[in-house]
Amino acid sequence: MIPIAKPLIGDEEIEGVIDVLKSGIIAQGPKVREFEERFAEMVGVKHAVAVSNGTAALDLALKAAGIGRGDEVITTPFTFIATSNSVLFQGARPVFADIEEDTYLIDPEKIEEKITKKTKAILPVHLYGQTADMDAINSIAERHGIKVIEDAAQAHGATYRGRVAGSMGLAGTFSFYATKNMTCGEGGMITTDSDEMDERLRLLRNHGQSERYIHKILGYNLRTSDIMAAIGLAQLKKLEMFNEMRRKNAAYITAVLRKIDGLKAPVEVEGRKHIYHQYGFRVTEDYHLTRDGLLEKLNKAGIGARKGYFMPIYEQPFYRDMGFPQDCPVAKKVLDQIIELPIHPALTEEDLKFMAETIKNA
Repeated sequence: MIPIAKPLIGDEEIEGVIDVLKSGIIAQGPKVREFEERFAEMVGVKHAVAVSNGTAALDLALKAAGIGRGDEVITTPFTFIATSNSVLFQGARPVFADIEEDTYLIDPEKIEEKITKKTKAILPVHLYGQTADMDAINSIAERHGIKVIEDAAQAHGATYRGRVAGSMGLAGTFSFYATKNMTCGEGGMITTDSDEMDERLRLLRNHGQSERYIHKILGYNLRTSDIMAAIGLAQLKKLEMFNEMRRKNAAYITAVLRKIDGLKAPVEVEGRKHIYHQYGFRVTEDYHLTRDGLLEKLNKAGIGARKGYFMPIYEQPFYRDMGFPQDCPVAKKVLDQIIELPIHPALTEEDLKFMAETIKNA
């Protein structure tokens, strides 16, 4: 089986962990500080705050931004559920805006339609490794006096008109889960240029402590460790190489798909650098097989392809029970058509050729 994802862990990561274990400082310490500094440099912001995972990053970013009970946050229904759950954690309500059919990203025109007096933030997701239309989104936010938090969990190193994902809103959030373009096994990061956000985030992640046993606010224990940071530092040095390998693999598969009627390759918008955390292509009604029919052939051949997110978030059982509007038809259509193919840097030339031939033969 060609797996859908495969982390690449080398000697650098192993040696980094061993050094931390030998040091005796295995909780949050100097390696975490170094990881934060290097990550902030990569994104191009003043501050980066490491936390325990990507969901914690979303939760704390919204808390630090002042999102609270009764507020509304506009986001996409086409993503992992952690994005909208983080809004619910605040006692706020996610409001789902539909997506662009070609990019799968939140549609700025649909955002504008959803704004009310309760809207306090926009939470765009840079899905699959391509940035949302941040100029349009920031323009809307500025006109209405609302905040922008970027969910960049799938977009480490992706760019929009020369700016790096995570640098274009009040804050950006990242995940270092095992399947991401760079990993710590688990872990997350929040990036910001705001000194006020940075101070509040550091309090929130560590029991609200300004100094040992002095607690200024109600906080959490959402710290990360030097063990995870050591892996992250090694992975960060390889991120650009990993991303370029993903882009090369994606270009190979895209060239194949464009020759087959009824299959729609993902679109890379001009001015944006797509780093292909996932490669999601569409099986349209013009194709001679259903989406599930093609997926079955790929899986039987040993290709770890899969459906994307099974449904818009508002159709998930407990969201449906809360009565969220079912009004994002483009997201629903695309989700019913998507297949995610392996695209990770561990793929060999033989893997790519085999996937291409399997798709052609189907």
